[in-house]
This record gives sequence, C-alpha cells and structure tokens, in this order.
Amino acid sequence: MTSGKSGDDAPKRGRGRPRRDAVEDGPGTRDLILTTARSEFAEHGYEKTSIRGIAKSAGVDPALVHHYFGGKEQVFEAALEITFAPAMTVPDLVVHGPMDGAGERITRFFFSTWENPDSREPLLAVLRSAVSNEAAVSIFRRIVTRSLLHGITPSLPLEERQMRAELAVAQLVGTALLRYVIRLEPMASADPEELIGRLAPIVEYHLTGVPPAKS
Repeated sequence: MTSGKSGDDAPKRGRGRPRRDAVEDGPGTRDLILTTARSEFAEHGYEKTSIRGIAKSAGVDPALVHHYFGGKEQVFEAALEITFAPAMTVPDLVVHGPMDGAGERITRFFFSTWENPDSREPLLAVLRSAVSNEAAVSIFRRIVTRSLLHGITPSLPLEERQMRAELAVAQLVGTALLRYVIRLEPMASADPEELIGRLAPIVEYHLTGVPPAKS
C-alpha cells in the first residue's frame, strides 16, 4: 500500500494557477511580465503576440501569466495602461491656461511624449495593434477617452466640446501613426519643431473654432 494521495485524489489547482513546482514566482514577477508583454506587443502587434510568447520571453510558465492577468486582452491593457495613460494625461498647465496658445502647448506636450524613447514604446504598441484588431481598438478608445479627451474638454467652450476635442486628438494621433508607425517620409525624418509649428495652429483651430491668422 502506497502512502500519499493518488493523482485523482490530489488537490486540483484552479484554472490559470501555476504549478508550484513549475514556476518560479516572487517579488517583481508581475512587473517583469508586464514589461515583457509591452515589448512583445510593441514589436509584434496584438494579433501576433501570444501568452506563450510573452511567457517565453519573460522566462516564466504561461500559467503564471494567466494567473496574474487572465487572457491576452487583459495582459495587453495592463501592460500599456501603466505607462500609456500617465504619459498621455495632459498636465493642468497645458489645458487650463489661456486658450490662446493652447494648440502649441498641447502639440508640444504630445511630441515630447512621442520623442521620449521610454514612453514611445507603449504608444507604438497601442497604435500598431489598434489599426488591425478590434480588442486593441476598444482598449485604445478607453485610454484616449480617459486621458486626453477628459483632460482637454473641461477647458473648451460648451458648444461642440466633444467634437472639438476629438478632432484635435485625431490630428495628433494621425500624425503619430504616419511618423512613428508607418514612417512615411518626409514626415518620419522631419524635425519635431517643424511639425509642431505646422500642427499647432490646426490643433488650436479645432479646439477654439478660430481660424489661424494668415501670414
């Protein structure tokens, strides 16, 4: 007679919970998975990134990824929001100053975020995935609404407030898509100051409804 429990009698682990003998878990493991996931999504996009691929790159069991986050959509949102949302939350000084010059303040802040390599990676991950996957589009929409739009709209005139903010954001996000993802020339190689000078009056027009002054 053998001691111990048989395979049928042994306690069953919950779905998505890693085996204790198969995964090395510990402080920092969750953050490691998030950092790895962000890099995988940035490099491969949402469609071509898998839980197994994230786990392999992070050096952990795939069950550990499921244990912490659930499915791929939850990993995607968690990995991006911790860096994307704070980076895209417009500071009070940018939106609560006088409307005259708001276009330049917002455009300059936007480019400072994109030109910073630390914040550019999660932004690239969102845009690359959002152009081809509905789940990523939904996540992108939620993050943009929470950050940029909610930051901008309180400072705008009530009439057509939401439309004005969305058009301003569309101008900037479209530029980011062409410059950093598609890398369309000459926009991809243009000096950021040149692009800020060209875009700021248009962004301000969308926000205020006042056409740019003719030079």
